[in-house]
Order: sequence, then C-alpha cells, then structure tokens
Amino acid sequence: MAIVDLLMPKMGESIMEATILKWNKRPGDFIQQDESLLEIATDKVDSEVPSTAAGVLKEILFPENAIVPVGSVIARIDSEVSVSTTPNGQPPTTSEETPSVAVHRSSFEKEPATGHRTWIFGEPPAANREPSTIFGNEESEKAIVKPTSPANMGSVVQNLHEPPANENGNRFYSPLVLNIAKNEGIPLAELEKIRGSGNEGRVTKKDILSFVSDRKGENGFHSHPSVTEPAYAYTNESSKTFPNEKTLQTESIPANISGNVEIQEMDRMRKLIAEHMVRSKQTSPHVTSFSEADVTNLVSWREKEKIEFEKREGTKLTLTPLFIEAVIKCIKKYPLINSSLQGDKIIIRKDINIGMATALPSGSLIVPVIKNADNYNRVGLARQVNTLAYNARNNKLKPEDIREGTFTLTNVGVFGSLMGTPIINQPQVAILAVGAIKKRPVVIETEQGDAIGIRHMMYLSMSYDHRIIDGSLGASFLAAVAKELEAFQG
Repeated sequence: MAIVDLLMPKMGESIMEATILKWNKRPGDFIQQDESLLEIATDKVDSEVPSTAAGVLKEILFPENAIVPVGSVIARIDSEVSVSTTPNGQPPTTSEETPSVAVHRSSFEKEPATGHRTWIFGEPPAANREPSTIFGNEESEKAIVKPTSPANMGSVVQNLHEPPANENGNRFYSPLVLNIAKNEGIPLAELEKIRGSGNEGRVTKKDILSFVSDRKGENGFHSHPSVTEPAYAYTNESSKTFPNEKTLQTESIPANISGNVEIQEMDRMRKLIAEHMVRSKQTSPHVTSFSEADVTNLVSWREKEKIEFEKREGTKLTLTPLFIEAVIKCIKKYPLINSSLQGDKIIIRKDINIGMATALPSGSLIVPVIKNADNYNRVGLARQVNTLAYNARNNKLKPEDIREGTFTLTNVGVFGSLMGTPIINQPQVAILAVGAIKKRPVVIETEQGDAIGIRHMMYLSMSYDHRIIDGSLGASFLAAVAKELEAFQG
C-alpha cells in the first residue's frame, strides 16, 4: 500500500493556518490527481485544494470548520488503487477492502494498518445525534474545547455550527458567516433567503452584514447574547494540540464598560489580521522614512494618454503601474531592499515580485502579487494590476496570486491620506506607501531663477526592517523612487 500524505498548503508568506470549509470527497471515494478535494479559507482568500495523487481517499484527519496549521497532514490517499485495477474500469466504491470507511459521523477510529487516527464520515443513528457535538470515544470528546454558548440560544442557532443546505441540498456557508448569524440570532430560514454575491452565489461577510444592517434599521437595535466561536484542538497519537487554539478564543467582555456603547466581537478575519500586524511589529524593528515628489509630468502624461491607451490596449491606465515601474528600477539599484531574513542569513531575492495592497468591499485588505514584475512592459503591468485588483474585489484570487511577494506597494492616497506609516508584510523587509496627489504652490528652479508654480505633489513613505536596512539605505532608495517619478517623460 502506497500512502500519500496531503498537506495543508501555504497560502501566503504571513498565513500560518487555514479553515477547512468543505470536503468534496469522503473516505473510500476515488479521486483523480489535481481533482478538487476540499475547500479552505484564510483571512486572505478562499480556495480549492487539489489532490496531489490519484487513488482512494483513505483518511480525513480534520473535519469541516477545523482550523489547521500550514504544513499539517490533512488527508491520506492510497495511490496504488487506480481505475484500471477495479472491475470494469470503474472507480472503487466503499467495500470490505476499504476498512477506514466507518458508519458513524464525526468519530475517531484507529486504522489497524497504519495506527493513524482517522476522521470518519457517515450518518449516526438519529437517537444518538446532537447538534453542535462531535461524536466519538471518550478520548476524542476530551479533545474538544466546547463553545460557551448560552443555554437559551436554541437549537436553531446551535445548528448553525453545521453548514446548512438550501432546497437543493448544496448551499454552503463559511464559518465566518455562520458565526455572524449566531451572534445576530439569524435563523437558518432567514439565512437561506440572503442573496449571495460571492463565488457561485455564496453568502459573503459583506452580504450578511448588509442584511443585519437592514434588519436593525427596520426593527431597531436588539442586543443578542455573545456567543463564543468554538475552537477545536484535535489530537493524534501524540496528543498534539495546535498553537492557534488559544489565540482564537473570544475574550470575555470587561465588566467595567458602561454608558451608551455597542460592543462588536471581532470576526475571525479581523483577529487574524490583528495577529499578523502585531507579529510583524514584534518581528521587525520598523523605521519609516518620508520623501516628497513632484509628479506633475506623470499626472499630465496619464491624463493625456489614458483614453487612447484604453482604446488601444483594452485595459485602463492607472497610476499604479507607473509607480511600480519606478520601484522596479530602484530595486535593481538597491537589491538589498528586495530581501528577507532567515535567522542570521540575509536572503536577497533575484525575482522582483511586487505586492499591491488592494482594499476589499468588506473593508479588509489583501495583497495580490505581480510575479517577475520586471519582465513586464508598461502595458503588461497595467493589465496585471487591473486583473489582480478585479479578482481581489470579486473573490476570484487563487492561492498563488498572493504568494512569494518580495516588496509591497500600498496607495494610501486613494482614501485621501497624505502619507502613512505602513506595517511590513512579513517576511519582506520594506513596504512603500504613496499618498494623495495634491496641487500646491511650490518653488521651481528655472534658468531665469526661482519661480512659484502650481504643481502636483505627492508624499512617499517607506517602512523598513532596521535589522537589515539602515537609515542611509532606506532613505537613498526612497529618494531614488522620488527622483524616478519626477523624471518621468512618458
């Protein structure tokens, strides 16, 4: 028997865990290589995980809604079983030859051949079924940190722990949406009526928050009991627990809060973003340098060319690809900016992969990456920028779209900010922020002497890791970017 371990894939440099949304196969099912095995979600993106081998799915080691560290084994596949070895060339089905397929749902069972603990799916007898409970032996029951839900929340809210189905039996809700529904007391019948704007009509965070807002507008504000999102710690033979168990527990509300307030519990995405930001500040001693650039030539050229550019190339011309062009030129002059630190080793990246921070409709931020950005001309960069921004805002990014960034550009000016002090996107060592472009009277040096003119001015700020980049290098790089932008000739 050749058993292939399927690992939780790495979805991005700063992403350390993912939530299993849905298993598309069950133990005993045959699966082809590269066929979708499960759907996962991180604080950045939802994605399907393909099988790395063809064969029979022997074990599923984590249930749906489990939060799993990157690199953990999540399933095992018997790759020696193929279609050609089965009768009439049909995929193998559940039989006595697939002993790991058990009858009861959510039970742990030890496979005699391997000694691994297996998450097994099936349907338990109705008399034994309880909502929001994991069935199994005594050891598996101890492996669960149960939610501190109020007893009077009712079975309808409790049943939201399981992904509900619509009238066709296949509508799926993410753990984040279910948690919001629990906290707001939205019953399943109402949840199914919400029109989803996500992939395949999936209800997104924005959809349910909009529904909650409309609901409160009609009925007035009603406070609901706070429900702690369940955090599970699943054990194997060595009783391993996951490091995220504690961090995802909802802290109790301080008793000293008073007055006219509204208390909102952080959703899982916001908790993870907060954790990543704190980790970056704890990892890298941040230094931020500032500069100013006269981008009048750049702005004037774009205004003159953008309509013809779109007609000719079929894509819009924004300022972002022009900024990226300048960054690429300066990275080639100062390659240490395009590096990372591993222990006491400085890793200088030869590939220039530019991350572009993109705001999502939900209010969160994601950083899709233009791989080998220095290989693109201006038209190619414009197409890459527009495609990635569109996919980000429409929940169509793939895991590879947010991986392997080496330097990040964020445009805080789109929100009206003149400048910012951005936080480094680990494990990178620098991030550049460009501010709002404003017309201002400035002194211009001419052959006839100094003059005052109205110019398009923009502040630039760059945060960098002082472990690797000293102030002289950081300031020199930033000044070089400003000079590139000022010298723009089209």
